[in-house]
Amino acid sequence: MTASSTRRTTAAHSRLAAVGAIAVAGALLLTGCGDQTKGKNENSGSASTDNAPLADKLPQSIRDKGEIKVGSDIAYAPVEFKDSSGNVTGLDPELAAAMGKQLGVKLTFDNGTFDGLLTGLRSGRYDIAMSAMTDNKNRQEGVDGDTGKKVGEGVDFVDYLTAGVSIYTRKGDTKGITSWTDLCGKKIAVERGTVSEDLAKQEAKNCPKGKKLTIEPFDDDQQSQTRLRSGGVDAASSDFPVAAYAVKTSGGGKDFELVGDQVEAAPYGIAVAKNDTQLRDALQAAMNAIIKNGEYAKILQKWGAQDGAVKESVVNGGK
Repeated sequence: MTASSTRRTTAAHSRLAAVGAIAVAGALLLTGCGDQTKGKNENSGSASTDNAPLADKLPQSIRDKGEIKVGSDIAYAPVEFKDSSGNVTGLDPELAAAMGKQLGVKLTFDNGTFDGLLTGLRSGRYDIAMSAMTDNKNRQEGVDGDTGKKVGEGVDFVDYLTAGVSIYTRKGDTKGITSWTDLCGKKIAVERGTVSEDLAKQEAKNCPKGKKLTIEPFDDDQQSQTRLRSGGVDAASSDFPVAAYAVKTSGGGKDFELVGDQVEAAPYGIAVAKNDTQLRDALQAAMNAIIKNGEYAKILQKWGAQDGAVKESVVNGGK
């Protein structure tokens, strides 16, 4: 994916992690994720400024309210999702909670559709967006990748993980799909506004006459999985950790299988408004603090994302 300003991932070929790593995390998780499409959902990562070493780095307005509002598409297990009790959990919420301890505030996750998160950030609905979002130049500069036109002021990113994109099919029914070029003449389900959708659009332009690639975009990844499970499409695509988790957990591992290599590996970043440099720098300091103290590694290990670990959080590292 190289175009959309609301996509999740972009860059070069890479196999981020083995499915076995996700399988370890899958054993720790519940497959029933509850209602993932409605409402506001709070992560329990509250903290006191009394014992928070980085509290003074935050803007005073954030310290006064004791909360950072986080826009997130909470239907993207294992990165962020609701468990069977309706509580927000996953990689991003746990990292956010650990950062909150460093900063002395609670990071509250507010559910929204992925392609509307940056709009919500620009409008002030959220203080930040943290949702397996790829840091790339289009987003940094506020450019629509499809048209090349500027659509906003852009955002800054605090990078914290590397991930790529994968294709998966029904188990035992791959339709001969091993790469994106094999999708011509077939149907694929994707989440709207993601790199998966961008890649599918690009591939569709290259398909020969009479072998149209049909793209079915959905509001969230769960809907894509349901469409594939029912046989309505030949394949689905999402970020590798999410695809691997779906393969491991859906139907007890009997519904789906990964096909081909992971592609487009790039950094995930926490999106912050361009004029919120103090908040951005505080988040970067908090991320680097949990990398240094070992909490970061423990959280990534729990969720099977350790092969995407970074040694240091940087700002706007995406290309």
